[in-house]
Amino acid sequence: MKIKQRQRRILEIVRQQDRATVEELSTLLGISYETVRRDLTDLEKTGKIQKIHGGATLPRMFGEGPFQQRMADNAEAKISIAKAAAPLFSKGDTVFIDTGSTTLYFTECLTEISGLTIITNSTAIARIASIAESDNRVFLLGGEFSSNNHQTVGTMVATQARSFQAHHAVLTIGAMDAKAGAMVFSIEEAQVAVAMIEQSQSLTILVDSSKFDKIASFKVCSLDQIDRMVCEKKPSGDLAKALTAAGVDVIQA
Repeated sequence: MKIKQRQRRILEIVRQQDRATVEELSTLLGISYETVRRDLTDLEKTGKIQKIHGGATLPRMFGEGPFQQRMADNAEAKISIAKAAAPLFSKGDTVFIDTGSTTLYFTECLTEISGLTIITNSTAIARIASIAESDNRVFLLGGEFSSNNHQTVGTMVATQARSFQAHHAVLTIGAMDAKAGAMVFSIEEAQVAVAMIEQSQSLTILVDSSKFDKIASFKVCSLDQIDRMVCEKKPSGDLAKALTAAGVDVIQA
């Protein structure tokens, strides 16, 4: 197994379990303790994990509170979505990325591409993107700071977003319905998402199947505004029909 593949697998295990020991990682991957420790050191340097005695855990920047739980919820699906989505983007792209556990996984995969301009309202995403070994430019949108989700929110953020022009907006959502479209549970997050969509040529939604056929309080966009959607399991029934009618390219991870 190549170094990057091995380190990506280590990261996945830590994400899925919240923490992992050196002994556990050695057994699961069939590698020596020394190799595990070297890989953990490399991953810590890029901010992806935090080393602790005998193993590793999530970094403190999102290792406590509600966001930690969101990182662990349905982690396997979110990781597969992130892996499938990252190759859809290319050097030279300008990309809006909103706050979310799936978009954080996505950013970790995306930073293997160089020459990107990344614009986000997530301090965790900005940090991961800025310390990656690439020549990507990173812009953090400023505004009211929400410590629960490590993001800036509100009208100030939306106003700043409108000063950019992007090739792509990459967003996560809280719910999707055949009639109501894509939705989130926070009006502040909805304001930011709408501004990102307005300033982008293309919209990609990253969503796991637990969000299908659900309703949230605030609309982000209608289905016909979505260019492509990446999910670990394709929707069925009315939602599948509505997405097809809207011309959405549904990509299964």
